[in-house]
Amino acid sequence: MIIMKTDATEEDIQRVVKEIEHSGLRADVSRGEYMTVIGPVGDERLLPFDRLATLPGVKEANRVESPYKLISREYARFFGEPGAHRTVVIGDVRLGNGEPVIIAGPCAVESRAQLMRIAEEVKQAGAHILRGGIFKPRSSVHSFQGIGATGSEEAEEALYWLREAGNAYDMPVVTEIRGESMVDLVAKYVDIMHIGARNMYDQDLLVAVARQRKPVLLKRHFGASIEELLSFSEYVAAEGNKDIILCERGIVPMGKGKSFTRYTLDLAAIPVIHNETYLPVILDPSHGTGRRDLILPMSCAAVAAGADGLMIEAHYDPSEALVDGPQMVTPDELKVIIDTCRQLRGIMAKKN
Repeated sequence: MIIMKTDATEEDIQRVVKEIEHSGLRADVSRGEYMTVIGPVGDERLLPFDRLATLPGVKEANRVESPYKLISREYARFFGEPGAHRTVVIGDVRLGNGEPVIIAGPCAVESRAQLMRIAEEVKQAGAHILRGGIFKPRSSVHSFQGIGATGSEEAEEALYWLREAGNAYDMPVVTEIRGESMVDLVAKYVDIMHIGARNMYDQDLLVAVARQRKPVLLKRHFGASIEELLSFSEYVAAEGNKDIILCERGIVPMGKGKSFTRYTLDLAAIPVIHNETYLPVILDPSHGTGRRDLILPMSCAAVAAGADGLMIEAHYDPSEALVDGPQMVTPDELKVIIDTCRQLRGIMAKKN
């Protein structure tokens, strides 16, 4: 981490950047109101730290031990307020700005009529962003894989429906990307690039998505530690894209006996991640519990823990859904969840 003096010139900054690049690394330049911080990206053993510290305009050169330094609070405190969170702007929606942002919609897009109806009803319920699965990663090859799995023409048509629904009801849209081959196509239609839990470890996909320069929603793998989630989000930040939304969606439960929930929600991950990084954190209670009756209490718990938003699956008739019907709420239930969470956030804001 190269910390520049407050009076460092642009020439001084570029001199440091060139020295880093000459060593075979890339430079992440973060400009704050009072100073500039430069983070080398790559194998830092190749850097001549002693030389960097003596260049004109350099205040100090420090090694940061964290594997996720570009998104760490230690890195951010030199060019921003130590307690501030990053606000990710998606159209008119500001995620990380205090008010819980609600992402809602069907687990899988099944038809244009289905999607348009759900979009209208979740918007009326108070949702801010529309989600809809075009490509569905499934454990069994014999399960419904989403409209996008049937062919490129069908995938693009479904993506068009998603964009059309978002435009019709004034909501940004998000869908999950299963592989690198889909990145360019999906980027044409969505506002947020969603990396699902199964692909959290896919470094090449993370890099490809980051280069689209759109906000990235990264879900924690169900077997991943918090450090791994943060470390892999660093692949996105290293490409110069820090509009990253982290999502807790439950980890694999331990022990024997009956499984009462689909996964175990790690609610403590929300404040822990906030302590480590300035990035916003949301929670997915739908996948985390797999049970409609648990969405409300877990949503409230997440908001109480400091979540910046929620990602909730909704359908006008969950019993008709081809995928994950037991964990989807109706629009009326979604409205109750949203209203309750807003009231809870308001109470907490008054106490703070």
